[in-house]
Amino acid sequence: MQNENDNRGIIVQAQHELQVISPRQSQEEEERQQESRRSTRRHHEDNGVEETFCTARLKLNINDPEDADVFNPRAGRLTAVNSLNLPILRHVQLSAERGVLYANALMSPHWNINAHSIMYITGGNGRIQIVGDNGQAVFDGQVRKGQVVTAPQNFAVVMKAGSQGLEWVSFKTNDNAQISQLAGRVSTIRALPDEVVANSFQISREDARRLKNNRDEVSVLSASRQSKYERD
Repeated sequence: MQNENDNRGIIVQAQHELQVISPRQSQEEEERQQESRRSTRRHHEDNGVEETFCTARLKLNINDPEDADVFNPRAGRLTAVNSLNLPILRHVQLSAERGVLYANALMSPHWNINAHSIMYITGGNGRIQIVGDNGQAVFDGQVRKGQVVTAPQNFAVVMKAGSQGLEWVSFKTNDNAQISQLAGRVSTIRALPDEVVANSFQISREDARRLKNNRDEVSVLSASRQSKYERD
């Protein structure tokens, strides 16, 4: 709601009509959604028990751009479905995440705190790196549509889209899977004192401060502002 040089308070009043940036549906996504609505209407018949079934929601469209949890107009979007928005997942102990990265964008380096993750690439191409808890890379390769990559719990993962962008669906072994990020405004590194970061990476305090604060984006990072640490 505010930029870096905004001197207003935490709560601001909109003087004119408030407009919020949200991702737009592609023509293909819109056609799929319209066809789904037509199919639902064709098969719907009044049998007197619809309200009972409606109270137990069994479906949620994770591919609808308007329902994205994180949206960066320069980088892409993320949408999660878990037991909070689809309660039936609590019984099967599963959740899912839909990711769309634009060309050359990054998914912030992160790890799954409480779940294993299986990523199915649904479109585009890119590169994925996975690092184990001992600091050694267990996977570093190019991926494309149709491939599957598994990221064990507590293994660090970073994803970079290729020239065609990168799309995927992740299935996670927890009904409320959580991640911890290593870059961006809500990252673990940003919360650490400068001295801890400097000693951990053997860099100066000034470089540690830049490393902590070089990104204000969340989860999906644009390719236009890569620091030397991200390039390395």
